[in-house]
Amino acid sequence: MSDPATAFIEKSRYYLQQEYLPKIERCVEKLSDEDLWWRPNDQSNSVGNLLLHLAGNVQQWIVSGVGGANDVRQRQQEFDERERLPRRVLMERLRRVLDEMDQVFSSLDASALLEPRQIQGLEVSVLDAVYHVVEHFSMHVGQIIYLTKMRTGDDLGFYRVKEGDVVGTRWHEAGA
Repeated sequence: MSDPATAFIEKSRYYLQQEYLPKIERCVEKLSDEDLWWRPNDQSNSVGNLLLHLAGNVQQWIVSGVGGANDVRQRQQEFDERERLPRRVLMERLRRVLDEMDQVFSSLDASALLEPRQIQGLEVSVLDAVYHVVEHFSMHVGQIIYLTKMRTGDDLGFYRVKEGDVVGTRWHEAGA
């Protein structure tokens, strides 16, 4: 990585595509259709709602806000959805928007990070938008993991402690 701005974009791409998405995929694989849409109470979200919300957030902040695509997000609908969309549809939507995000990132010149953007009525820089999406995605991945553990009672096997207290991620290892 040649400069801090490029390193920031590359690391953001890495976290979203290589760290967070595989965790979501493992959770969704472990959940039944009923569990995917279960919510502990009316004020909480289901994993299905969180997947819709993550796709909407990335689309609005990066694909539209940074990349210039038309903003078609209906944020409240992400939380209100009760139709129980199939996991395949939810994951295809999330993967598609992450691919669109990746196209924006790959065409983003590092010098653009300080350019202003208007997103969700806020005046932010491109750097702010990227940082927001990575942080926001991470927070909701944690919720998805927690809901999955609540519903399955399983250790999701994301990490294992190696010799010398070195923590490794299992999906980065051969045969994981």
